[in-house]
Amino acid sequence: MVRKVILLICLMVIGFSAAAQVDSLLIQEGTASFYGKKFHGRRTASGEIFHLDSMTAAHKSLPLDTWVRVINKKNKLEVVVRINDRLPSYSKRQIDVSRAAAERIEMVRDGLANVRIEAVDLDQLEKLVEYFADKEHPGLRIRPYYQGVVVNSRELDLSLLKFDSKKLENF
Repeated sequence: MVRKVILLICLMVIGFSAAAQVDSLLIQEGTASFYGKKFHGRRTASGEIFHLDSMTAAHKSLPLDTWVRVINKKNKLEVVVRINDRLPSYSKRQIDVSRAAAERIEMVRDGLANVRIEAVDLDQLEKLVEYFADKEHPGLRIRPYYQGVVVNSRELDLSLLKFDSKKLENF
């Protein structure tokens, strides 16, 4: 009987672990702004020339050539951009996007937006985890978070199972 109870508990744990899905690819939340015309045609930190119509962005610490999803929290519009430039370390912004990217998430009129920055997929997140393994990453959430499993107490009440701890000694 004890073996059946332990087996049941193990199966439930394994089943719940498999059912848990990645809740979020979140890296950071904060303020976004966009590049003005004065930066058009200038060289970026990656060495390429900045264009207003490109889908690129500047970030303080994400590796150059990283793809991220930027979501405007106000209207839920999103855009995928490639990090090709650096923000100054003293900047209060978390990300600067190109004008074309800003238009896609409808933040041009206001100039600023409260955004969510996410890895585009688990592979990208794993690359970031490796990159930041031995580096500081203040303000960044560089690890996957999993959605918790909610079980209705009526569906599962382990206290109803009869359990004899003395039998475990021989197990």
